Amino acid sequence: MIAEAKMGSEDLNLCFENLMKVAAGKSGEGVKMEGAVITEWKDIPMELLLRIVSLVDDRTAIVASGVCCGWRDAICLGLTQLCLSWCKKNMNNLVLSLAPKFTKLQTLILRQENPQLEDNAVETIANFCHDLQDLDLSKSFKLGDHSLYALAHGCPRLTKLNISGCTSFSDEALEYLTNYCRKLKILNLCGCVKAATDRALQAIGRNCNMLHSLNLGWCDNVGDLGVMSLAYGCPDLQCLDLCGCVQITDDSVIALANECLHLRSLGLYYCRNITDRAMYSLAYSRVKNKPSMWQSMKGRYDEEGLRSLNISQCTALTPSAVQALCDTFPALHTCSGRHSLVMSGCLNLTSVHCACAVQAHRTPNSILHAAH
Repeated sequence: MIAEAKMGSEDLNLCFENLMKVAAGKSGEGVKMEGAVITEWKDIPMELLLRIVSLVDDRTAIVASGVCCGWRDAICLGLTQLCLSWCKKNMNNLVLSLAPKFTKLQTLILRQENPQLEDNAVETIANFCHDLQDLDLSKSFKLGDHSLYALAHGCPRLTKLNISGCTSFSDEALEYLTNYCRKLKILNLCGCVKAATDRALQAIGRNCNMLHSLNLGWCDNVGDLGVMSLAYGCPDLQCLDLCGCVQITDDSVIALANECLHLRSLGLYYCRNITDRAMYSLAYSRVKNKPSMWQSMKGRYDEEGLRSLNISQCTALTPSAVQALCDTFPALHTCSGRHSLVMSGCLNLTSVHCACAVQAHRTPNSILHAAH
């Protein structure tokens, strides 16, 4: 790690020298800025330094913070975004060393291919990075409940949290987190089979009323009680992925249709308990809650209502119900290149088509008819 930092400093020095040569031109007297001449690293004003750091990659920024005390203080106080996903080894130690210095971080991406992070790293983040708003801990298989308890107390300003694939978290710890992180707008719980339960969703509905997007993919402990609580508590919900939530029934979709009027994307892949009743409830909610749209300009259709729906493997659905839904929401497309209505595995739905697909089919026939 030290060798890497040393090499990085040499690279920085070379880059600086080249930059100064180009900027100075033929004079060779260094770069003048507001009366001062920049000839060494230490001459760079803090504002310019932070601007430079914002344009380089995160590894370079970390190396730059070790050039001198002035640079360290400036970068540590000025850096608000950091991604360490490039670190394939020793990410845990890197976080332990950086978190106490980069205390003004607002976005921290710690996505991993191989699990490295442990609870002590997340606890350090929570102890020092109190301004954090966006945190990605996806695929952190080694993390336990202590991490969520620490984040609850140390990072109450979180608005976006990705803990997808963190299979060790419990619903009790997730419930505790929502009691403190009430500003959450985007939450990814995909694959969190122990954490994402009806108990946790009730807590989310009770505490996180600003939620816009929630991924519950493959959380097979989620049932109607949890989704209905979510619908009643989070009326601004726009994107919800319930793919693989095999326990839910029409009651969940009906609650979403009635309460979440801003819903734009809904994933129901492999939810085989879903029937026509759910499709008709979605279509009826459009008519009931937005009657003025029928008289509005055609261009507004793409701005309102469902834009994406995945009902793949929902084999209980019939063509009439899905066609009614497709007709109600013209932003749902079955045509080539615009598949926003996904129906893979539903062989009985092959007759369902969006408006533009029907129009494309009619146009050649109209031309032939006119020719005769």
